[in-house]
Amino acid sequence: MQSYLGTAVAALVAAAVALFLVEVVHRVTRRLGQRSLLMTELTDHAHRPFQVAATVLAVQFAARFSTGYAVGEGWRRLLLHLLILGVIATTAWLVAALLVVVEDTALARFRVDVPDNRHARRVRTQVVMLRRLTIAVIVILTVGVMLMTFPSVRGIGAGVLTSAGVVGVVAALAAQSLLGNVFAGLQLAFSDAVRLDDVVVVEGEWGRIEELTLSYVVVQIWDDRRLILPTSYFTSKPFQNWTRTEAAVLGTAEFDVDWAVPVQAMREELRRLVESTELWDGRVCVLQVTDATGGTVRVRALVSAADAGSLWDLRCLVREHLVAWIRESRPTAMPRMRTELGDASSNLPWQWVQPRRPVRRLGDTDVPDDARVFGGSDDGAARSEAFVGPEETPNHRP
Repeated sequence: MQSYLGTAVAALVAAAVALFLVEVVHRVTRRLGQRSLLMTELTDHAHRPFQVAATVLAVQFAARFSTGYAVGEGWRRLLLHLLILGVIATTAWLVAALLVVVEDTALARFRVDVPDNRHARRVRTQVVMLRRLTIAVIVILTVGVMLMTFPSVRGIGAGVLTSAGVVGVVAALAAQSLLGNVFAGLQLAFSDAVRLDDVVVVEGEWGRIEELTLSYVVVQIWDDRRLILPTSYFTSKPFQNWTRTEAAVLGTAEFDVDWAVPVQAMREELRRLVESTELWDGRVCVLQVTDATGGTVRVRALVSAADAGSLWDLRCLVREHLVAWIRESRPTAMPRMRTELGDASSNLPWQWVQPRRPVRRLGDTDVPDDARVFGGSDDGAARSEAFVGPEETPNHRP
């Protein structure tokens, strides 16, 4: 009885000493971490795993040296085995916590709450994927090491190795889809094709990358629905990434109107509209006639915004305003079907009717900047070089 009591007292003393030393280290680290982000993260995230691991290790040593009187007893082997398993598990917990601290410290250097956060989002995506992978590897290794402490498992290992080839083939076939998604997730993390918070268009839906894991990607759609896709989707199918290079994007609003539409007046009205709203980022404001068939002309307004959300609102605003402007100020430009009757000589009335107001005409070379997508402004010139090269003169514009 005294031997058992001595073992219990030794375990309690060892645990108390371990807790005391861990608390001393914790206070010293906290004091030193007032000016160090790494030390601060250590005190916040690694204190509890370090405390538990040190306590279990101290109890294991105390039990081993204080139970010499029971060498060969079954209860001693069981107790020491359980303590060894506890040491392995708590050590793995501590290693995982240290890796998380290092990853959080690396993430803290890159801010995502700034306008130009593309590089920060890329690093964040890679760190998150690495964190999931490292934790999975630590768990697998920990379970493997814990199983190897059982003699029966080590004995079975020799027989398992003889059929490892067949088992490997079966496992590969069974996990083909899972492994494909895992490798696709790693490819997405390091290829920079898609990142967290990127604005994408997939399956005809416009949304934002909310979560990126090794097996699936969650896209938050604009109406707060979630579209969940396997990671292999983004490596095997085309999709639109609106923010891969920068957050600022271009958008269009198209109108089918009558041939009587005053294009220059409509262009000036578009300019007046975008200059009066904070949704426009001041880069691109262009209005062009892109088609003239079927009795109507198609007018396209091209505008720019700082991000995808502002661009959506700006496009809707352009449509609403120009539709109201045509209806109220230029009703003759509303699309309509014509039926004209001429006399016996095929003379039509409009051939001798003079226009009621003078039409302002531009010279051959007098083209306003907001009538060209690939010229005029610095931004248009940059687009022209990107599509046709700085030394070429394009013969056809889209």
